[in-house]
Amino acid sequence: MLCRFSDFRYKEVINVRTGSRLGYVCDAEFSYPEGRITALIVPGRARAMGLLGREDDYVLPWECISRIGDDIILVESEHGVRREKRPKKPIFPGKST
Repeated sequence: MLCRFSDFRYKEVINVRTGSRLGYVCDAEFSYPEGRITALIVPGRARAMGLLGREDDYVLPWECISRIGDDIILVESEHGVRREKRPKKPIFPGKST
């Protein structure tokens, strides 16, 4: 089955162990120079409708992915999933403080 990365963005990620919905894929980590996907990244939930930022992103190692279906990606992890802070972007780009 041929799958493009853009197809991952429309698949919901579900943790099989807890049954929780993690969200939708927004990014991926690749190994260089092999070009293999090493992890999928799902953004953390928005706090206070996005006004207070987001929780840390979920980083899902490729080994934890048990199934990729038409609509969902099932993830199974014994130790939970790694969380990582997203680098902050400046509010006003180009301005130095």
